Amino acid sequence: AGFMENGETVEQAAARETWEEACAHVEINGLYAVFNIPHVNQVYMIFRAALKDETFAPGIESLETGLFEEAEIPWSQMAFPVVVQSLERYFSDRQRDHFPTFLGTLEPIKR
Repeated sequence: AGFMENGETVEQAAARETWEEACAHVEINGLYAVFNIPHVNQVYMIFRAALKDETFAPGIESLETGLFEEAEIPWSQMAFPVVVQSLERYFSDRQRDHFPTFLGTLEPIKR
């Protein structure tokens, strides 16, 4: 997650944020989801992307990075509901080999 710099497109911002957080160079393949998160005044745009090479590492904003098979994802350690929902939707879409753009709203977690 991050902010756009002046003069950036959303695709450029996504690629830059990926570099800053995971030291990974990616090719953006298109918009995958837009999540309105009104209770924190944010909008998240999630993109599908491909690694340009197999190089990645924690960036200045991350403690750890890794690549996981679906069954290996540490779901209970996921910090952000938007990431969980995006990954669940992605794996479902991948089974059908169909990736429609999703538009949704996340509500606050009730505790």
